[in-house]
Amino acid sequence: MTTVFHFFFVPFSIGLAFVVAVMETMYAVKGDKDYKKMAQFWGKMFLYSFAVGVVTGIIQEFQFGMNWSEYSRFMGDIFGAPLAIEALAAFFMESTFIGMWMFTWDRFNKWVHVLFIWLVMFGSSLSALWILAANSFMQNPLGYIINKQTGHVQMTDFGAIVGNPQLWNEFPHVIFGAFVTAAFVIAGCSAWRLLKKDHVTFYRKSMQVALVIGLIFSLGSIASGDTQMRYLLNNQPMKVGAMEGIYKNSTNKGEWTAVAGFDTKAHKTTWSVDIPYVLNLLSYHKLTGTVTGMNQANKELHAKYDKQFGDDINYYVPTKTLFWSFRIMSGASALFALLAIVGLIFNRKKSQAIVKQKWFLYIMGLCLWLPFIVNTCGWFITEFGRYPWVVYGLLTIADAVSPNVSVASLLTSNIVYFLMFAGMGVVMVVLCHRTLKAGPDVENTDGYSASDVDIDPYSKGAFNHD
Repeated sequence: MTTVFHFFFVPFSIGLAFVVAVMETMYAVKGDKDYKKMAQFWGKMFLYSFAVGVVTGIIQEFQFGMNWSEYSRFMGDIFGAPLAIEALAAFFMESTFIGMWMFTWDRFNKWVHVLFIWLVMFGSSLSALWILAANSFMQNPLGYIINKQTGHVQMTDFGAIVGNPQLWNEFPHVIFGAFVTAAFVIAGCSAWRLLKKDHVTFYRKSMQVALVIGLIFSLGSIASGDTQMRYLLNNQPMKVGAMEGIYKNSTNKGEWTAVAGFDTKAHKTTWSVDIPYVLNLLSYHKLTGTVTGMNQANKELHAKYDKQFGDDINYYVPTKTLFWSFRIMSGASALFALLAIVGLIFNRKKSQAIVKQKWFLYIMGLCLWLPFIVNTCGWFITEFGRYPWVVYGLLTIADAVSPNVSVASLLTSNIVYFLMFAGMGVVMVVLCHRTLKAGPDVENTDGYSASDVDIDPYSKGAFNHD
């Protein structure tokens, strides 16, 4: 719950930083003040999402010590370095230049001001990189030894942590997904305002920028997801088997299961709709080949880990969750690309089709929520797919939890967290809705203006709030 809610805002804020940076760059290049107004307007939503993302991230860090103390002890030497770098370098840079970007409109050369938002975007992407470096170790441990005295992992090769293949397969997919998230939220919000014929030129331009970005990075997300999937075939075969709904090894025909029903207790597929050769094309980009099924992966995991962890561990992951999450994620990625293409056709410069096609605007407006569902599905696949491990092959979930936390403590803290998250989520939605309803013509009150430069900060006028 904590991670999913936090991840609502992380890709949203990273993506909005990028889209806003593109809009302000277009203003600097073209001199069209509509693009400046767009950067300021959508930048407000970026600031909301950044603020909520920071708060939810702090709660998540508290949980390491509260609910996962054994994990924190085991992983401290590995996790500490990436998190420290993320906080001291990436997050500090991001926070500093957010402030400079917010409060210095018209006080710097426009190209200098553009640089501020690009540094914010770069800092937020670096933050994601270091967090994913830690998460990638949990998926594919590299560059460590087990300390014989403590039994905990100890870093031996920082380069191996940063160069982890899991990281460089995961990072592009996450970043591209972030850009798609922001693009379709902006496009969706613009669609609702176009339905009301409100500031048509402004919202058409906003939608145009968003859909171009959405199209490019939805295709990039599909390509990076394909690369990541091919990497997981050998690295985490149980995860791939669940994503594809395969209990038995696939045949050379490579039947891809479009939809299916599962008996997870008996570990078998009860019914399915299969399409020949598609699985091989997706997995190997050729018509031949076989994919390891979950039953075979289970046998291999028992053979590898029974001596260390015992033979009573269940290595089967939540099959239904991964299977349907994967289909929602991949299907939505294709839908995003299709919507972007149709939207760009309707929104041609000399055409009024986008305003007349109300059915399309309704679909686009509803799809502003879809990226959050897709991101959650992707996170489900990443995290549930390594069950029963917290750190793959080294630490199980059962061994990672805090030993002295009671059921009452868990219930109470989870209820408090849920209410807190729900409250923050409502505030975030209300603020964004108010901003959208107020429109782009509301004066950009950034705290300072060019006329303030010559005011004596200690004069009576400086304290006049009228």
